[in-house]
Amino acid sequence: MAEEDFKPCNFHEMELDDRILKAIAKLGWVEPTAIQEKAIPILLEGKDVLIRGRTGSGKTGAFSIPVIQRILNSKQSSKEQGTKALILAPSKELCQQIYNNILELTIKCSREVQCVDLSPQIEIAAQRPLLVERPDIVVATPMRALAHLRAKNLNLKNSLEILVIDEADLVFSFGYEDEIKEVFKPRHQRTYLPRVYQATLASATLSEDVLSLKKLVLHNPVILKLQEPELAPASQLSHYHLAAEENDKAVILYALLKLHLVRGKSIIFVNTVDRCYKLKLFLEQFAIPTCVLNSELPAAIRCLSVNQFNQGVYDIIIASDENALDEPHAVKQLGKKGKRRKDKESGVARGIDFQFVSNIINFDFPPDVNSYIHRVGRTARGTNQGTALSFVSIKERPLMEEVENHLRDGYAQEEKVIQELITMRAYQFKLEEVEGFRYRARDAWRAVTRIAVREARLKEIKQEIMNCEKLKHYNCEHNPRDLLSLRHDKALHTVRLQAHLANVPDYIVPPTLKSVAGISRTRKRHFNRTSGAAGTSKARAHYQAKRSNPLACMEFTGLKKKRK
Repeated sequence: MAEEDFKPCNFHEMELDDRILKAIAKLGWVEPTAIQEKAIPILLEGKDVLIRGRTGSGKTGAFSIPVIQRILNSKQSSKEQGTKALILAPSKELCQQIYNNILELTIKCSREVQCVDLSPQIEIAAQRPLLVERPDIVVATPMRALAHLRAKNLNLKNSLEILVIDEADLVFSFGYEDEIKEVFKPRHQRTYLPRVYQATLASATLSEDVLSLKKLVLHNPVILKLQEPELAPASQLSHYHLAAEENDKAVILYALLKLHLVRGKSIIFVNTVDRCYKLKLFLEQFAIPTCVLNSELPAAIRCLSVNQFNQGVYDIIIASDENALDEPHAVKQLGKKGKRRKDKESGVARGIDFQFVSNIINFDFPPDVNSYIHRVGRTARGTNQGTALSFVSIKERPLMEEVENHLRDGYAQEEKVIQELITMRAYQFKLEEVEGFRYRARDAWRAVTRIAVREARLKEIKQEIMNCEKLKHYNCEHNPRDLLSLRHDKALHTVRLQAHLANVPDYIVPPTLKSVAGISRTRKRHFNRTSGAAGTSKARAHYQAKRSNPLACMEFTGLKKKRK
């Protein structure tokens, strides 16, 4: 589609139902994003569409709003209740996110439009009652949808009008190729779907897998590909790199977090599950609470962790961005070769709507360009500002240069971007200035042995499985406050804790940082007392108000004057 074919319009100019407009207003969506502005009118016309937009561009709203509008329109003439829309997504977390988004958009028409999420990993028979009344919208992973189609719990042959596949570039890499091919057989061979329906593919990239799905699912589609980089512009998202070898990463992270040089909600990415727990146990010794997110945890717990993070229950998540999320078809071998059981329907780096994330910290540098883009895409969503800080060792330097070249090529399409903003700026950090932190960090890092990590993994999984069982019999809607008791940032206590490590004595803080971190002689005692629970302290609220810009104080070296 050419740019001149579109005329700018607002939500109220798209001929949407008043009930949808009220829900949009309640969500605080002042105006549609670029992809929503272009996709919604085309989808309302009934055309097949391939939506390509960077993460955080509003693709979920772009296909959800037309789905709801089409269902409300069909309600006026249809005589029988039936499932009109099927939305497929590669992970349980993304399914629940789409489901929640639809619930928010149908809050004013919940009686007319019913939606169910089939992604939770429970018995197929237990979900059968959800489908008896033929809900208007069904959200599921391809595996769960096919299981219900085979069991004849879900009947789409005579009722389906709209089909959506979100994060289409991940569907095959998550191991759903066989399921997709069985569901989407040629028109004359179809068992589960009608011959004619409207289809939509939404994706952050136009990979070979997406093009294969396009041939399989879409018919004469409109391709919407915005002329924009894969990440937010440089004026909105700042990229930094910090030279750090393996022995220095833990020291630097400890100093950044304990001195509050990193402000706001943060996601720390590592490459393996073991690294998740090693880093959690390390920070636990300094009374820095963190939540772990990986594919070994039950889906209900992962979704609850994301929701509580979005609600501000805790500020730091340590997420493992495993090979299953980056290497095509890598998930298929996990069940055969992997020693530990992982959930192939899990995904942290892609699609999940982490809200108001200020910082992404790559403790382990991503293995490739796509992984970097998807990690960093968790911040600077919508119109929010964000910062990405990557620890880079000498061995990882070529990977960083590859990412930097890719970002430069993407941003070069924007004439307004200044050339100097395109590069990943160096984070000015003199390690010798925090030498006092090194001794503490070195001992704490060594204390986290392989045995401690293994015990922490087992303890965490057992505890979360117990919590998951509680959630099955718990009414979350009527008791939202009680869910806070199921916090996921509690200490695991597989490493001996020393109480004095929770405090930061004044003598180990470099003089150039005392004013930045808000430490003075009169405030020393109060800072030590509040540093372990800074997320809820008045002191941290004061510091955040004083330095609200995420990572604003990163270039602290050489400061001569106190900030006013």
